[in-house]
Amino acid sequence: MFVNSFRQNNSDTFGALASGLCLLHCIITPFIFIVQSSTADHVEVPVWWGTIDVILIIISFIAVYWSAKNTTKLWVKFGLWLCWALMSFVILNEKIGLLELSESSIYAPAIGLISLHIYNRKYCKCKDSNLKSITN
Repeated sequence: MFVNSFRQNNSDTFGALASGLCLLHCIITPFIFIVQSSTADHVEVPVWWGTIDVILIIISFIAVYWSAKNTTKLWVKFGLWLCWALMSFVILNEKIGLLELSESSIYAPAIGLISLHIYNRKYCKCKDSNLKSITN
């Protein structure tokens, strides 16, 4: 019962919320470390702070999975997965340091996910839950 309710009503809400929290987390982090560095000689990132990224990506994956599965627009499905993949890549890249990316590179996919979840919630839900077709 909960899975059906989440799938039909809340996946876009949770997805937009998780992406928004991720964006907020990424915006606030530099300011926290600037303040912390001015009050201490050596600044270390707390382990729990880095795990927030992983938790939000997992929540976002679940929300994108259900939203993409139930959307009525193929381009929204593609956009959700593309934005999620880009956001995950940026976060993974930050953890292991494959490429030199700007800290602001996370903003576009996070804003894209927020926007697509909101759009999908408002415009792309089937009126009949038995309708399985996806249209362009």
